[in-house]
Order: sequence, then C-alpha cells, then structure tokens
Amino acid sequence: MITEFLTLFGNEILLRAFDVIRSFWPIWVPLLLAYVGFQEWLTYKRREWIKGQGGVLLEVRLPSEQMKSPVSMELFMQSLHQTGVGTITDAFFKGRVRAWFSLELVSDGGQVHFYIWMHAKWKRGVETQLYSLFPNVEVREVPDYTLPIKYDLQKYKYSKMTQMVLTKADAYPIKSYVDFGLDKDPDEEYKHDPMAPMLEFLGSLRKGEHAWIQILVQGHIKESLKYGRLIPRPDWKEAANNEIKEIAKKAKFKTPEDKGGDSKFLSEEQKDVIKAIERSIEKPAFDTMINAFYFSEIEVNNPNNIGGLLGSFKSFSSNTMNGFKPGFSADYDYPWQDFGNIRRNFNERRFLETYKRRSFFNEPFKRFKGKPYILTTEELATIYHFPSSMAVATPTLTRIPSKKAEAPANLPV
Repeated sequence: MITEFLTLFGNEILLRAFDVIRSFWPIWVPLLLAYVGFQEWLTYKRREWIKGQGGVLLEVRLPSEQMKSPVSMELFMQSLHQTGVGTITDAFFKGRVRAWFSLELVSDGGQVHFYIWMHAKWKRGVETQLYSLFPNVEVREVPDYTLPIKYDLQKYKYSKMTQMVLTKADAYPIKSYVDFGLDKDPDEEYKHDPMAPMLEFLGSLRKGEHAWIQILVQGHIKESLKYGRLIPRPDWKEAANNEIKEIAKKAKFKTPEDKGGDSKFLSEEQKDVIKAIERSIEKPAFDTMINAFYFSEIEVNNPNNIGGLLGSFKSFSSNTMNGFKPGFSADYDYPWQDFGNIRRNFNERRFLETYKRRSFFNEPFKRFKGKPYILTTEELATIYHFPSSMAVATPTLTRIPSKKAEAPANLPV
C-alpha cells in the first residue's frame, strides 16, 4: 500500500528510502523492540525503587520572633543539592534515581504553613540542618495534608491549577533577596521581603478556601549514561556563559567597522545583567518546577483569588532579568476548546494526582506537561524562606508562641 502510494505520486527518493528500511527490518525491528522493552523495564524498576523509599512530610513552625535572613535558608538549600545515583548497577538494575525534595507553602482557610517533603532516608539530615541554622523553629512530622482532598466536583471548585515557569532563558536569574538587600545589616533586612505579598495572599483566604504552592527541586548535574542519557546533557553553566557572550555582542560598537562588541560599551543595565548571571553561575543549581493551586468549597469560591495567586509571584520578577508566568494550566481559554469541560476535568484530576505524589522528575508523571528550569540556591532561598517576624506580620502565619530552648537531643551529630 505504501509503495503504491509513493509510486502514484512519483517520489522516487522516498520510495528508495522505504525499500531500504523494509530490507533491513530483521535488524532494526528487534533492536527497536529491545529498546522499548528495556525502557519499560527500567520504568518499572524506578517506580518500584521510588515506592520503596517512602515519603515524609515535615512542618516547620516558626518562633514568634524570627530574626534570620534568607542567607541561612540558602545554606539549607545547599544541603538539598544531592546528585548521586550510585553505580551503573544501581541506576539501571535497581532503578535508583536522584533525590528530589518538595518545598511547600500552604494556606488552609488562611492558616499558613511551611512544609518540606522528602524520602524517608533524608528526614534526619533535613531536621539536623534546620535546627542547626534555625535553632528556634519547631520541626515535626505531620500527616500529608493533600490526602483528605479528593477530586470532587460536588464539593470543590478548582479555580486555578497551573505550573509557574520562567519568562526568559534559565541563564537569567529572578530578582533575588540579594537584590532586595536582605543579605545586608539586620536593620535593613526587615524593610522589603519579596515573600510578603505571597504570605499576605495566603493569609487572606477564608475558611473553606485552599491555596497550595509546591516547589519541586532536584540537584542539577551534567547528565551522562548513568543518568539515563545516551547523549550527555551539558551543565547549564555552558548556556549561561554563552548568554553572557551574546549580551556582550549587543554592546555599542566603537566604530561602524567594529562588529565584535566591547565590554567598555556595555550599558549599565547590560552590566548588571551580566553581573547577576555570573553570580548565579557560582551557586549550586536545581532543576525546578513550581505548581500553584487555588481551589475551595463551592459556596465560598472567589475567582478574584486567581489573580492574587498569580500576582504573588510578581515580586520576584524583573524587567531586565527573569520572572515567573503561568505555564500549563488545567483550564482552557475558550469554550470551543473543551466542550462540557471534559478535558479540563481530566487535567484537574491528573494535576491533583501529580501534586499529591510530588511527581515530576520521575515516574509516574515524569515531565508532566512541562520541562524543568534552573533556579539556584539564592533564587530558591528568595521564594521559600522563613520570614522575619518584623518584615512579615501575617497574623495567620503559623508560629510557636515562644522560643524553643534547644533542638531535640536525639538528632544525629
């Protein structure tokens, strides 16, 4: 049939190519089946390994007087930069994958909570790091707040389910706490916290309303065969350095004949961008994906809170560098794209499941509707840190009534 079709339209080159493919089918068909079979087996082993790790959700409750700057949180983020998968045997026969973590900000009827999710083996290490850097916080393992929430259209209105993605290339950093001066003297750090709008929005919700912000992170590394790449994936720093060169090329020329550009002719804006990119290159980096949900019981649903959720990310954005915008969303813009909300309901159900499983980097929802982007420890510490009690006075932010005297004595040294 295919041969007759090609002959009919006189495409001799395609006809010859098809004949070659058909002639060598005893070679490529078994290879293709072997490859597909291996990928299915590897997927099964990875899902089995992930399931065996177990999941732990820790809640971090802040003291009534929290005086730490985001610098401490950046040090904590460095401890999450875990990139090992063991040996080739571990990766391909045991299904071991790189560790990932989920940093979560949650509002349950206006009560704001900080959560960190991880596999069970990382629990003690995460607790140790938190208590060493934030001695007055309270860290406790809690039941997963997502489990009681079912996809129930009779009870809930899922107003917004979206991924937050970058507005520019990975090389460009967002506006970080360093740009806000929060790394400076404590007398200055309490003035402008970029997390304040987000926390104020979360704290403004009413009973029956829910907002979930999930920041999934996995240590970035140059990926080779051991990480499942037949063709190695370069480190992101290579692309960042290339971006710096491209910015330099846009510098004003000394003369019309000079086509190479010169750093002396960079504008102040271009210099600031290059300086910010160079600072990012020096930091540990994470593959990242952010999920943001707003839903509520039908009786109290407020569509205006969609704008509040998306707008809470604007304080991290910069016109000259990077920022956040909505990526894939469960809903559709026009009625003719989704008659009867069939596609939207399907997307919402799957989106909710991916959130509950904290799944994005690996099975069962690997690369769900998007691809990861790069955020450094500095950027992550900007969008997820424990705010000063002077900088952020959100009354519904869960805090402990008094300072803790010391961390639990049974933590590992």
